[in-house]
Amino acid sequence: MRIVHLGLGGFFRAHQAWYTGAAPGDWGIAAFTGRSAALAEALNRQQGRYTLVVRGPSADETSVQSAVTSAFAGSDLAAWRDHLARPAVAVVTLTVTEAGYRRGRDGGLDLADPEVNADVSALRSSSGRPSTVPGRLVAGLAARRDAGAGPVAVVSCDNLPGNGEATARVVRELAALADPGLAGWIDANVTFPSTMVDRITPRTTPDDVRAVAALGWDDAVPVVTEPFTEWVLSGDFPAGRPAWEAAGARFVADVTPHETRKLLLLNGGHSLLAYAGSARGHTTVAEAVADPSCRRRLDEWWDEAARHVPLPAAELVDYRAALLVRFANPRIRHTLAQIAADGSQKLPIRVLPVLRGERAAGRLPAGAIRILTAWIDHLRGVGAPVSDAGAAPYQERAGSPRDVLALLAPDLADDTDLVKALG
Repeated sequence: MRIVHLGLGGFFRAHQAWYTGAAPGDWGIAAFTGRSAALAEALNRQQGRYTLVVRGPSADETSVQSAVTSAFAGSDLAAWRDHLARPAVAVVTLTVTEAGYRRGRDGGLDLADPEVNADVSALRSSSGRPSTVPGRLVAGLAARRDAGAGPVAVVSCDNLPGNGEATARVVRELAALADPGLAGWIDANVTFPSTMVDRITPRTTPDDVRAVAALGWDDAVPVVTEPFTEWVLSGDFPAGRPAWEAAGARFVADVTPHETRKLLLLNGGHSLLAYAGSARGHTTVAEAVADPSCRRRLDEWWDEAARHVPLPAAELVDYRAALLVRFANPRIRHTLAQIAADGSQKLPIRVLPVLRGERAAGRLPAGAIRILTAWIDHLRGVGAPVSDAGAAPYQERAGSPRDVLALLAPDLADDTDLVKALG
């Protein structure tokens, strides 16, 4: 076992774990859940094995994956510290969603978050139990320093622009508050590569479990995913890494153009369909993209967003065409409710860069505005149910688009034409 992962779930098992299993050599992954023990217990009963169902438009391909060698509840801090203190561990990967990084408006650690402040106290105590993702990372890295286990790479695989830098910032800021000496050790021994990850992976349903059982194995935790997969990475791995490129991953000097393409076109398009599509009674991406009204809005958004992706126009045309095929796959049940979750964390990353860029160019972007108005309607109870830990202050202001904008993007709150368009 040479990799430790935090955020054991379907996407990780369809993506990073699949790449690791397909790479040469025996790396192995010790995977930790966010908090719950249930998935870890189910995987351990199966010796870490699970079925990956690659669901194409007309048929499935199945394979048994075995890169996960052990699984733990995220609450098992002793096991977490023990694993990060092992010299053999070279890589720590993360899939914890945008909200997991506990970032404030400036991109740094959110010091107004009571759980972050509790973690500062917990990390200063030998018996403390940090609960946030940055807190657990700092605790694990402290254990690694104390054991003299050497350098390690911490690799974010979440949809954050500059996710390596974002992870490094919250970890370093928390370490500096808890143990300034640890902050210096992290600077000297820990790298934070940036990545772009892409593979649509809906939640596994009971029907999926039954379908896999019908093949002859009573797998309690199969994963369903699409045929398409992409992983682009940039950065240093001081203790080594799997040859993920053997499975199709790409290593580049700068991941930013690829990351921007995915965040704006795929993820931004998903957010549009989640709010506008669920408002029209649709439940899945395939249903929403088949609706002519939603499709027109999607094209409108993509026209705007493409102007802010630093890649050749022909490449973006091909990418958009591929996205339509992926979105329309009728056998991938990617629910709009799942995508709609945590909008207050997602829209600043997926939509606001385009909105700001278009306003700076003197344009009033109808596509971006449609996403925001659909989200405001969502906050008012239209369409998919609100599932967002940060939604409360926005819901309180949902009667006034200007007040929502002032909270979401204060720099745009005095843009009269934009406020009028949102209204």
